[in-house]
Amino acid sequence: MPDDDAKSQSIQLAAEQLAAGKPQKAVEICRQAIARFPDDAKIHYVLALALNDAQRFSEAIDAYNQAVRLNPEFFEAYNNLGTLLSRRGRFDEAIQALTQAIRLRPELAQTHANLSNALRDNWKLEEAVAAASKALALNPELAQAYTSLGAALLGLGRFDEAIHACQSAIQRKPDSPAAHLNIALAELVSGNLERGWPEYEWRLRCPDALPPRRISLPAWDGTRIDGKTILLYSEQGFGDAIHFIRYVPMVAALGGRVVLECPASLLPLLRGSAGVDRAVATGAALPHCDLQCALPSLPGMFKTTLGSIPAANPYLAADAKTAESWRKRIEPSGDVLQVGLAWAGRAENRNDRNRSIRLEKFSPLANVTGVRFHSLQTNRPANVSFALSDWSDLLKDFAQTAALLANLDLVVSVDTAVAHLAGAMGKPVWLLLPFPPDWRWMLNRSDSPWYPTMRLFRQTAAGDWDAVIRRVAEELANSITHA
Repeated sequence: MPDDDAKSQSIQLAAEQLAAGKPQKAVEICRQAIARFPDDAKIHYVLALALNDAQRFSEAIDAYNQAVRLNPEFFEAYNNLGTLLSRRGRFDEAIQALTQAIRLRPELAQTHANLSNALRDNWKLEEAVAAASKALALNPELAQAYTSLGAALLGLGRFDEAIHACQSAIQRKPDSPAAHLNIALAELVSGNLERGWPEYEWRLRCPDALPPRRISLPAWDGTRIDGKTILLYSEQGFGDAIHFIRYVPMVAALGGRVVLECPASLLPLLRGSAGVDRAVATGAALPHCDLQCALPSLPGMFKTTLGSIPAANPYLAADAKTAESWRKRIEPSGDVLQVGLAWAGRAENRNDRNRSIRLEKFSPLANVTGVRFHSLQTNRPANVSFALSDWSDLLKDFAQTAALLANLDLVVSVDTAVAHLAGAMGKPVWLLLPFPPDWRWMLNRSDSPWYPTMRLFRQTAAGDWDAVIRRVAEELANSITHA
């Protein structure tokens, strides 16, 4: 068989296997073809498609890169490579690949929209707006371009414009999960909870926002559950689980039993929460349940308004014996303010680059006398020039963190789970917020309706943590002076 015919046949066979939902078989066909034709860009491209479908993403990226090395004019490979790199958090590389794709086919609006998404994820927001606007100039009916524009405007804090752009996307594509979710975030951060909750449910259909979770149980519709068992499961980060666990007693009051599923590190803390009959770690075998609901869906289920937020405080507590052991360990002194410090969240969070702060930026706090600082971090070293007690080796789970918090006078934290835990325990919390903030902290207020003991210290300009830290240092000094 001539080489060209053999290549075409291999590509066709692999494509047929892909269409039949058999990506692994397609991978095998492509590997065999590459052994014979190692310099054929098209076969490497089809291999990348198959690897992507098989969720072997690193290998797919390598195959796309090989395809464009062999054929630097391979538009489809650049475009797919850029989109995949963006989904994997490799934003600089994604932008480079998509820019090459646009060089080859500048007239295609979809590629400009893809570039807008990668720029937004890399927090190059003004450039993301420009790329989405270019896409719309090329194709004013492209729903994804409106969604991309809305997402970039949301990141810039231009919430009304973001809503308008996403509504334009929905007019053209009603079943557009990302557009609905962006509207939800804009409405919620603006304090329009009633309008935000229904749109927030679209997050469950956004694979880029949440890993798909399939539970073969009927979804709870908010009605009474007498005689039934409902599974309430943690869906997002640790802080979200702590935030929304307050709704469990309201679910339990509707009858039936509540099974809570949460990450193992939260289990010792949450298994004794009010309303929880049984708690299991995420990934463990579940007991029999009749219904299911994600914890972040509960505010919408109960039609929560600003005036009806269940803010009874505290709703979580440390184990008394464990708290006493921590008291003996840190030996608090009545004339010294014991302050916990959390400066970083999980690096996996897509917004971590904006919410986390380099520890050295907190050095102005060291100038405040009469304070002892305690690190509340478990994932970052406390190596700074000012005195900071590092307990990271002992903070094995959130029950231990709660026991340490029980012995502190104040928590100063970025937007991470520690802040939620301190607020849930009724401890004074000073929360340091980026601009724009997460939706639950809303806008233009220094308090939180979710946590009565919390004060909010906001950036007035995106990225400016120095001004925030100065205000915190001043307030901390004032607290010592007036103690």
